[in-house]
Amino acid sequence: MTLAFPIGIRLLPTLNGSNTVRTFRYKIFILIFTFLCYTSYHLSRKPISVVKSVLNRNCSDPDVVDDHHNHGNNTKWCDWKPFDENNAGSLLGSLDLAYLFAYAVGMFFSGHIAERMNLRYFLSLGMISSGLMTVLFGMGYFWNIHSLFFFIGVQIIGGLVQSSGWPSVVTCMGNWYGKGKRGFIMGIWNSHTSVGNILGSLIAGIFVNTAWGWSFIVPGIIIGSLGILVFLFMVPNPAEIGCDLPDQSSAAKYAANEVSEKSDLNTESYREYGAANTSQTSLISMTKEKPISLLKALRIPGVIEFSLCLFFAKLVSYTFLFWLPKYIHVKANYDPEKAADISTLFDVGGIFGGITAGLLSDFTGMRASTCVLMLAISAPVLYIYNLYGSLSLAHSIGLSMVCGFFVNGPYALITTAVSADLGTHEILKGNSKALSTVTAIIDGTGSIGAAVGPLFAGVIESSGWNNVFFMLIGSDIMALLLLLRLVYKEISAYFRS
Repeated sequence: MTLAFPIGIRLLPTLNGSNTVRTFRYKIFILIFTFLCYTSYHLSRKPISVVKSVLNRNCSDPDVVDDHHNHGNNTKWCDWKPFDENNAGSLLGSLDLAYLFAYAVGMFFSGHIAERMNLRYFLSLGMISSGLMTVLFGMGYFWNIHSLFFFIGVQIIGGLVQSSGWPSVVTCMGNWYGKGKRGFIMGIWNSHTSVGNILGSLIAGIFVNTAWGWSFIVPGIIIGSLGILVFLFMVPNPAEIGCDLPDQSSAAKYAANEVSEKSDLNTESYREYGAANTSQTSLISMTKEKPISLLKALRIPGVIEFSLCLFFAKLVSYTFLFWLPKYIHVKANYDPEKAADISTLFDVGGIFGGITAGLLSDFTGMRASTCVLMLAISAPVLYIYNLYGSLSLAHSIGLSMVCGFFVNGPYALITTAVSADLGTHEILKGNSKALSTVTAIIDGTGSIGAAVGPLFAGVIESSGWNNVFFMLIGSDIMALLLLLRLVYKEISAYFRS
């Protein structure tokens, strides 16, 4: 055994049996393990959206009781400094911006790092560091810290270390699972995002009205503990333990259609990687040991379009992630704990949306067309949700789930199956080293949108929630428009076949 071999893996019974049996067992293990890992990432980033409701709230609310003090005309006595001023929305938005911008910047670097060091070490370190930063934010309550710079600093470092997660888990899944039914498998697997959001909301909701510091500390302990298990048990690549490699040949029409697309890579570009010929199906040829550069990854057909689409799709999704509990609290006048519970229904709908998008794209072989269909429906759904979502509990429950279904469906498909397809594109000729870089580019671009959305929501919210939803609908339409060229190619190829 090498030093890179997981210590704990020697204790698993999956080492026994034929190679086919061992490979099957490990695939199930990796599916479940990476699911839990990324669930913990979202679980640890969700509490801030729940705690916002108590950092700045209506202190005259009957539910806010203090029997021991007479606060007179002070209407901000229950708020947590420095979020007790009229610019609280902007300050809370700056916390989101600090985290998400650092996450987006870190994402572009994490893909490179993940391909150049042991993935198990990288993921484990990232999870333990994320746990420490989440706990540190919560300790601000117990240490009675009221410095904006403290909270922003923790958010920046937290965003950087959390960027370790997505390229790592997608690369693990891409290494173990071929393209056959990748959309369906990853659609189910990608429910970790929604499950993490749900658990994060529920855990944070338990403590939000009593001692909000625990809303961060408990999730931080969870992700840090799982990070230790990653160090002991994670196997990022089947080749490390002699298991069968998956078939990475294209099964989706999207990938097959894009191979024939004209490219501006000239003969000298081929020589740079020692390609044996200049056919269109071998645009990039390199050994599996050589990571791909950002420039070459951007020249893979479809990477730019899906990256820009995800910018707007993730803007919408993360605005809901960071602001939905507060929106429900304000519009429906529910207490923070109940608002946090209701907000989880958005993620329940997102689970089914991601699975449906994966199934539909597998059946049709049209990844872009599936995204455009769901984006086209989600725009009017957003408008309806803002109009009627707060009329009653039934309206809030039903429309939250429908909204989550159509908003998170395209986002889930792009960040999983599409990223894995492009990261193992036929023109890469089996170079699995490109997967982390492609995933980082797509999700990193999306994360810039994720940083912008909550920030704008924090600024616009003071002028009315209607304006926030107009921003979200406009972003939804932009995401749709960016994929029209790929939709045209998919439809044209479908009628030619």
